[in-house]
Amino acid sequence: MARKTPEIPSASLADIAFMLLIFFLVTTTMDVDSGLERRLPQWVDEEQLQDDQQIKERNVFVVLVNRNNDLLVEGEYAEIENLRERAKEFMANPYDDESLPEKEPVQVPYFGEVMVTKGVISLRNDLDTKYGTYIAVQNELVGAINELREELSQQQFGKSYNDLDKEQQDAVREVYPSRISEAEPKKVGGN
Repeated sequence: MARKTPEIPSASLADIAFMLLIFFLVTTTMDVDSGLERRLPQWVDEEQLQDDQQIKERNVFVVLVNRNNDLLVEGEYAEIENLRERAKEFMANPYDDESLPEKEPVQVPYFGEVMVTKGVISLRNDLDTKYGTYIAVQNELVGAINELREELSQQQFGKSYNDLDKEQQDAVREVYPSRISEAEPKKVGGN
């Protein structure tokens, strides 16, 4: 008579699998995704869209990022470290420079009639641009607008933008609107 092969006891197999699952869930680290909080613009009809597309060249601050993560700002090579100041100067246009965006008078609560910029920041990057560079450029552009808002809040209300009530924040946002246009990424070049 042939000998019977002994079976491996499987009673605790489910317990072991569960313990391994818990072990790997506890010890595994996950990278935290970084991203940008954005509010999408409201829907506009075709007629208004055609009117809005006729923006003068002087009202557009062009930022290009190539696949080597190099910046071209207004046709000149630039460093990310200088981008915030250049964007602030463009959006504020404190001396009504003819090469910077036009301004139009607007009635703003708490401020009265204020000259508000028509400036738009246009960002385009290459498909091969590193995500970290893209985020850094976005951070500088948004930071420029936030700094302008903070300076205006301190000047007008004597307190930080974040400490203002909703109506005051809305008024400051009306003076310095966030107009950042992102073009669809494409192959724009670089070595």
